[in-house]
Amino acid sequence: MDSGIALRSIEREFFRTLNRVVEPMVRVGIGSPRIVPGGLILLEARGRKSGRAIRTPLVATRLGRYVVIATFRGDRSQWVLNLAAEPKVRYWLGGRVHEARAFVIRDGKRFRVPKSLPRPLQYVVEILAPYRKAGWAFAVLSPRARR
Repeated sequence: MDSGIALRSIEREFFRTLNRVVEPMVRVGIGSPRIVPGGLILLEARGRKSGRAIRTPLVATRLGRYVVIATFRGDRSQWVLNLAAEPKVRYWLGGRVHEARAFVIRDGKRFRVPKSLPRPLQYVVEILAPYRKAGWAFAVLSPRARR
């Protein structure tokens, strides 16, 4: 077995195991951004291949009603590819579920800041964008209007 493939397999299994342990705690609000803007959320995205709902605990920063999530693993993180394929998501923050639309920033894709984001958040996205060249991927979760 190629050592690169073996390392990716170990990495994938590590994160799957970690997520199974952390997910129930994050769902009820443990570690959620509250007083400080950073913390953990539970992201639920539709699997681009399976079509199943897939939940992933992620480190996030809350900026007003918006949430910014990131990974240094870029396109190796399946949630990035899933959000790029289907931007309609749900996430748990503070023990409550929220619906959002994701805007993904990743390497290899044409980049344009959505005009729908508030101007201060557009600046944040512009600051983060160059990091995609180093393999980082980001997403901004924009709240969906309640019905």
